[in-house]
Amino acid sequence: MFKLKENRGFTLIELLVVIAIIGLLSSVVLASLNSAREKSRDARRISDVKQLQTAFEIFFDDQGAVPSYPAGTTGPAQVVSAGLMPQEPKDPRTNASYGYQGRSVTGAACATAPCYKYVVYTTLETNNAAALNDGSGSDVGGVNCAADQVYCVQP
Repeated sequence: MFKLKENRGFTLIELLVVIAIIGLLSSVVLASLNSAREKSRDARRISDVKQLQTAFEIFFDDQGAVPSYPAGTTGPAQVVSAGLMPQEPKDPRTNASYGYQGRSVTGAACATAPCYKYVVYTTLETNNAAALNDGSGSDVGGVNCAADQVYCVQP
């Protein structure tokens, strides 16, 4: 006479358990994606700094009788205006210029030409030991290249 309804669905508890599992898995995936993004931005920074290093070497070779590197802290803008790079590379996260300091023969900061050395530097997001050991030593022209996550190149 009376028919019992068959319940063909999920209970509230089952749905909450599934939602909790999905939330946990998605948080793990997002955490690993953030780490991959940081490493990607660091790789871009290292590549940009090495491109600047190459441009400065070409700048030095193009100087003629008294070769020198750009003075002061505006070296990246100078290699762009010399036509050695189409545009100045910027940090992928902050859009700031990379650090540059022209240096004299003694290694001190060089505010006026001729400068015979330089240091280009940036701060990495991750502590990439292989990249950080690729750079120069401790204090270079007033730049602390031995600091955590500071990547430096020089001639």
